[in-house]
Amino acid sequence: MLMNRLESIRRHPLYQESCQKILEAEQNRIFCLHGMEHFLDVARIAYISVLERQSTLSKDLVYAAALLHDIGKWRQYQEGIPHELASARIAETILADLPENERFTPEETSQILTAIRGHRKLRPDAEALEHLLYESDKASRACYACPSCALCNWKPEKKNMEIKI
Repeated sequence: MLMNRLESIRRHPLYQESCQKILEAEQNRIFCLHGMEHFLDVARIAYISVLERQSTLSKDLVYAAALLHDIGKWRQYQEGIPHELASARIAETILADLPENERFTPEETSQILTAIRGHRKLRPDAEALEHLLYESDKASRACYACPSCALCNWKPEKKNMEIKI
């Protein structure tokens, strides 16, 4: 069931359409991109953290949140909607539309959507998955190796300027 849920997300027509729209919107972007490579980087970093911390968060929950966390980025580019809100809306539609035997529970769905909405700015009372997604999203960026780092508008304290383990 683990891979079926994740593959159902990846193969969902709205997911595919949104990935394509992000790719088109970012074709000339010189800064961080928001495609499958980023989604999987975030997922893998997050799950390594789960294992290191001996957390009880499930692998498919972590991967689902990571696969969906920036899926609405194209709406930010086209409509000015904050991408965490657009992503949560798109994710909610996709998650509700999964085959019945591959759906996440209402509690899992709530955790995923909360994590997506909170991945840009960490709330003081962030849920475990929300905190993990926030950290992993930031850790996925190799600013120290980016040729456009000097032009990036991220605050210096948010940039990853060294390899951290």
